[in-house]
Amino acid sequence: MIVPPGSHTAFIGKPSKPEEWLSYLYGKLPAADDPSRLYSRYYEGEQQKLAFSQARYKSAFSDVFQQWRDNFCGMIVDATNERLSVDSFRIPGDKGSDKDARRFWQRSSMDAYSNAVHLEALITGTAYVVVWADQDGEPTITPVSGERMAVCYKAGSLWELEAAARFEMDAWGRQQVTLWTEQYVYEVAYGTTEWDKGVYKPNPLKRVPVVPFENRARLIGEPTSDLANCVPIQDAINKITMDGLTASEAAAYPQRFATGIEIQEDENGKPIAPFNVGLDKLLQAEDPNAKFGTFPAADLKNYVTLVDMLVQHLASVSRVPSHYFLVNSTNAPSGEAIISAEAGLVAKVRERMLHFGEAWERVIRLCFAVKKDKRKDAFDMETRWRDPEYRTEAQHVDALLKLKLLNVPEEILWAEAGFSAAQIDSFREMRREDAKAAAEVQKLMPQPEPTSTVKPPQGNSGNANRKINEAK
Repeated sequence: MIVPPGSHTAFIGKPSKPEEWLSYLYGKLPAADDPSRLYSRYYEGEQQKLAFSQARYKSAFSDVFQQWRDNFCGMIVDATNERLSVDSFRIPGDKGSDKDARRFWQRSSMDAYSNAVHLEALITGTAYVVVWADQDGEPTITPVSGERMAVCYKAGSLWELEAAARFEMDAWGRQQVTLWTEQYVYEVAYGTTEWDKGVYKPNPLKRVPVVPFENRARLIGEPTSDLANCVPIQDAINKITMDGLTASEAAAYPQRFATGIEIQEDENGKPIAPFNVGLDKLLQAEDPNAKFGTFPAADLKNYVTLVDMLVQHLASVSRVPSHYFLVNSTNAPSGEAIISAEAGLVAKVRERMLHFGEAWERVIRLCFAVKKDKRKDAFDMETRWRDPEYRTEAQHVDALLKLKLLNVPEEILWAEAGFSAAQIDSFREMRREDAKAAAEVQKLMPQPEPTSTVKPPQGNSGNANRKINEAK
């Protein structure tokens, strides 16, 4: 953990020095007991364990169920994140913008790490992306966790940043701190512990090169995790399930009893069990007054019913369909029923696309700003996402063929079919190659002979009339 230097002095009012900005922004980092860290543990399955109803059960069965855990939180987040896939970026009227944006995207390996940005935002509520120039002057996109970065918005603005700071630590425990403002960049190198010994550099972008990704953003209040309302229900599920496991260990099989039998004792005065009810199939005694009986086994269906109810509540709160939780899965739902059940999840994903898409557009505009390209102010840029709705291939293609009858351009149909921008570009090249190959094959085929049109000889009507008159 990065610890601020002890030599900094307190200040009152708005920060004016870099070390004051760093001190202020460091105080905004999530603490050890911040809810975002709790949500991270629940996503990883490191949540509440051994939630026994009574302490004596914990002492008796802790060794038996020590490694047991149940977790729906990871699946709830993944159900949304797996449908968030950026395809390309488009600026209306600029045909080359998608290729340039794709080059920025691929250079920073964002095909993979964009998913990590979405995942972090869904779990903790906030993630960040930094855009800066590398040694070659090319823009580099770097995702940063909300545990290592803090920002300050301009007064009255929901998206314009006044300052941002990143607090990093390497494998040897050395810290590096970077502060961005619109005027300058202030960097404290690795190994330097005092924040007032940093280096100033002018900010060539004239803007803070940090983009926040906020989940469930509100006009008032902090962004929240998708697990905020799911954690209490998950705890209840764990508790009921643990009670059921305890009952299965203690009372889920018939218990036998015997009365009227003389109990033998060992040399220490401790009673000796006359039978091993777990192994002995037949119990017998010589005493005619001995009686045998059986306690009925506990019915565990009540635990199953209660857990199913809680899981249905969890499905409703998270807007994840019930068939994801395998609730009432005796009969598999039909294709149409699945599509109808996933309508809420798809709507939830599309809402995330609105906010995350706007953030990615700001990232690409910062990349153009690094290249000093006029498209740094292309506010009409659009983020194109993969279709978040799962449909059968036959239904999807049939819908696209109907759109073709409406004269929808083929490029739009290709994109709707799920092909990436790179694949669509290769389609164009392939079609040109196919056209050239077809023309060359046509030249090799036997060519039809040209048909000549022979005109009938023109008669000399004057000479014919003269010969007729002479004959008379």
